Formats: sequence, structure tokens, C-alpha cells
Amino acid sequence: MAEMPMSEHMPESPVPRACVKGGLRGMFAGLSGKLLWLTVIFVMLAEVLIFAPSVATMRLRWLEDRLNTAAAAAVVIDGLQPAELPRSVQDDTLMATGTKAIVLRKDGTSQLLAASDIPTEVDGQYNIADVDQLTAVKDAVETLLFGGNRTIRIFGPVGESDMMIEIVMTDASLRKAMLHYSSNMLVLSILISLITATLIFFTINRIMIRPIRRLTNSMQAFSESPQDPERVMVPEQGRDELAIAGRHLATMQTQLQKTLKQQKNLADLGLAVSKINHDMRNILASAQLMSDRLVHAEDPLVKSFAPKLLRTIDRAVGYTSEVLAYGQASEAAPRRRPIAFVVLLQEVKDILAIDADTGIEFAETIAPDLTVDADNEQLFRIIHNLCRNAHQALVNHRPGEPGVVRRITVSAQRLGSVVSIDIDDTGPGMPPKARENLFAAFRGSARSGGTGLGLAIARELVLAHGGTIALAEKPSPGTLFRIEIPDRPVSLEAYRARA
Repeated sequence: MAEMPMSEHMPESPVPRACVKGGLRGMFAGLSGKLLWLTVIFVMLAEVLIFAPSVATMRLRWLEDRLNTAAAAAVVIDGLQPAELPRSVQDDTLMATGTKAIVLRKDGTSQLLAASDIPTEVDGQYNIADVDQLTAVKDAVETLLFGGNRTIRIFGPVGESDMMIEIVMTDASLRKAMLHYSSNMLVLSILISLITATLIFFTINRIMIRPIRRLTNSMQAFSESPQDPERVMVPEQGRDELAIAGRHLATMQTQLQKTLKQQKNLADLGLAVSKINHDMRNILASAQLMSDRLVHAEDPLVKSFAPKLLRTIDRAVGYTSEVLAYGQASEAAPRRRPIAFVVLLQEVKDILAIDADTGIEFAETIAPDLTVDADNEQLFRIIHNLCRNAHQALVNHRPGEPGVVRRITVSAQRLGSVVSIDIDDTGPGMPPKARENLFAAFRGSARSGGTGLGLAIARELVLAHGGTIALAEKPSPGTLFRIEIPDRPVSLEAYRARA
């Protein structure tokens, strides 16, 4: 009998909690049940593919047995020659071999040894000594579908001799034996497929589906309450793909909780800032009204400081109006025009008000006619934020070696249609943590108590101009930021209009 293959399909599936509570019903309700049925179907399909050559082999063996039985009787009968075999003995021989005629071919002659009701024609003849597998399968299927009332002729050699034995018989008993064999094969196939599917079902359910269901339940529980630390999955140890997926899921859930907590803190901070911003704007508006009167004062010293004070208060009022814009809405589009960079840098120096008594120098390497195609207010905020950070770093920095100059150096040059601006200081440099979160708000501060908003805002404004900002490497201690701002592309129509 042919061997039965075991299917490689694995029944089971992750199911929701409601199905888990249903016991076995839940286990078979989802992907588990589908895999179980697929395993049974595929095993049955494999059995069907095996059945055809198996039943063909069974048919050939059955015919060989009948032919060998007839050959044994033929040899005995041939030994009694020239005496004629009685009619009753012939009938008994034909009945015992299940044939209608027995013919022995020897030495080039054919001899009819026993015969009864020889048909005038046969429906098929088969040489069992020379048949290929495909032909055997075709003959077996033909017998199963159309056999039962056909007369067939079978012949083959007698052992290792030169004699040939030939029999004529009906295929009713052959078809009956083949049907009995097929029914046994069907029952055995069903039994094997069920046993195989059951073993695979519980094996895969144990090593694969349970971990998948655990991952699914963890994701479902976490989605219901992501703020609850108890909902974070506790991963299992192991090196398989599901264990690795569990560890990644736990890491992702932990990071997501931190992000949600940070977003909540930012929302609370935004609410607090909005309240402070409202009162601060009122205070600055009052200061603006009072400072307007200083313009008309007769004191020369007051007259020299009044315009700077007014510009400072105007900027403070503008900043209070834009504080809540960060992280909630994008900055206004730059209103670009050619700006004299020397004039803008002088305003930054005036606002910083670096005192010579602090021992901090402010140096600049800029061509007097250098212009930048940018928004004046936004470029001021970029340069001011970076220079203020450098100044605060130098104020708190006391160099260990004597003679080291604490200096902020601003240099700029035009390279074609791009202006490159370097802001360099001789401070302690950026700590590793600040480098990792360089332009991240509330995480990229280089000093204790800082928020990191300055760099985040500067980067957003530079990107709005289509430029880049980066922390450049330098051999000496300190920090070097490099800003590159390209000019606006000129359309052909605008060029022709100016020409």
C-alpha cells in the first residue's frame, strides 16, 4: 500500500478575546479553523495524487496473480499431453483461475488448454510484461469508470522461460477488487489527514498561534489605554521571529508612551504660555506707549537710545504674537528682499549688548557690500538666536588655559547665488546629548535650564528660505554653525522686465 504524505500546512490562528473565551469554538473560529481545513484538504489532495499510481499498481499485481495462477495450471495441463483434459476438469480449472480461456504459447505454437464460452471479440488486451506507468494509470482509471461488463485478454511470460501464458476473462472481479481497494484508501486517507491536521494544529497553536494571539491582545489592550504603563507588553525571551517581534512591540509601546507624555506636557506648556503671553503682550503694549514719548525728549543720550529701545520693544511684541505658532502652525512665508548683512549684524550686536568687561569679544569678517536675499525679520531671528546661544555659552565658560580668548566670530561670503554664514565661538562646544537632539525643541539645549527652542526656530526659518543649517566640525574647541541661504530663482519674465 502506498505511503501517505503529511501536509506541511499548519492550522491555527490568532483570535480576539471573545473567541478565546469560547474555548474550542473560539480556537476553530478564525485562522485556526481555516488552516485546519486547509490541512485536511491538502492531505486529501496529496492522497488523490498518490491514489492514481497506487491503484494502477494494485491492478497490475492483481492481473499478475491471475496470470501466474493460470500459468501454474497450464504447466500441469501441458504435462498431461497428448491426453485430452476432461470437460469437467477444464471447467474447474477455469473457475479456479476466474478465466474463460487459457492459452499456452510454446515453441512458436499456441495451444488452447481450457476454454468455456469464448467470446468472438474482446474489449481490451494487455501485456503486463511491457507497460509504462502512464499507460497503467490510464488503464486503471478506464477500468474503474467503464469496467465491470467487459471481456479482456491478458498475456505475459511464464517465469523466466520462453513460454507465454494468455488468459481471457471478464473484468467484473477486477473492478470489484479495485473498488474495495479504493474505499480502503479513502478511509485511510481521511484518517491520516485528520491525525496529521490535529497534530499540526496543536503544535502550531502552541509554538506560533499563542504568541501571535498574545501580540494581538497586547496591541488591542494598549490601543484602549496607551497611557497606562501596565498595558505595555512584557516580551518573552527567545530568538525566533515572534520573540523578536514581541520585543520590538514592547519597545515601540514604551517609546509611544514617552511621546504621548511629552505631547501632553507640550500641550500643558502651550496653555500656560498662552496665558502668560496674553498678560505679557499687555505689559509690552504699555511699555511701547511710554517709550514712544522718549522720542520727543530733548536729552541727546535719550534720543540716541530711544530708536533702539523702540525696535527692541516692537520685536518683543512680535515675538509674543508668534510664540504659540511654533509646533501648531508654520511660520509665515518669508518676505524676501536684498538685505545689507552688515546693518543686520549691527542690530544683533546692539541687542546682545556685549560688555567688554566680561572679556568676550565679537568679531566679524564680512564684506561691506554683502547682501542676502532673505526676510529681514526672520534672518535677524536666526542670527540673533545663534549669537545669543554662543554668548551664553561663553559667559558660563572659564577656559582652563590662560591666554585663551573668548570670542564670537561671524563671517559671511557669497559663492555664486548662495550666501554662506559661519557663526563660530571658542566656548566648551556641544555636549553629546545636545548633538543627538540638535534641532529638537525641548531636547536640544546645550545648557542647563535651556529649552532648545532657539535652534529649532532657526532651523525652521532657514528651511523656509530653502537653505541649510548644520553643526560644522572644527579642529579647535568651540561650536561652529554654518548657514547657507540661496537666492530666489529669477523667472525669465522677471529678468526680461528688468532688462
